[in-house]
Amino acid sequence: MTTPANRHLACPCGSSAPYIACCAPFHGHRATPLTPEQLMRSRYSAYTVGDIDYVRDTWHPDTRPDDLTLDDSLVWTRLRILDAPPVTGDTGYVTFRAHWRDGNARGSMTEQSRFVKVDGQWLYELGEVTQRVTT
Repeated sequence: MTTPANRHLACPCGSSAPYIACCAPFHGHRATPLTPEQLMRSRYSAYTVGDIDYVRDTWHPDTRPDDLTLDDSLVWTRLRILDAPPVTGDTGYVTFRAHWRDGNARGSMTEQSRFVKVDGQWLYELGEVTQRVTT
């Protein structure tokens, strides 16, 4: 896992908070996301810093792939939350657009993710990619 060279830089999740005060406590298991949006942002940041363990730990075991790996050539560059409606019971949804770079190629993907709360912890359950753009 890599961390931003300067932990006081803005968090990769797109919040205005520094990484050390935003997603780093989640990645270090010193805090737990309280909402599906917080979990979505922290998972995106985990992808950007290469924290595959956090991605795995926050993925529902019934839907988590056995061969979870990160593509080292893919660089996630920006996250935009498009919709995060109020939670209903133990289920929440977040629609986001994530931008990436892979060599000279650039693109984005839009996904609606479903999160479920299990034993007081939000977990990513599944996502539907609704748009892919490559330039």
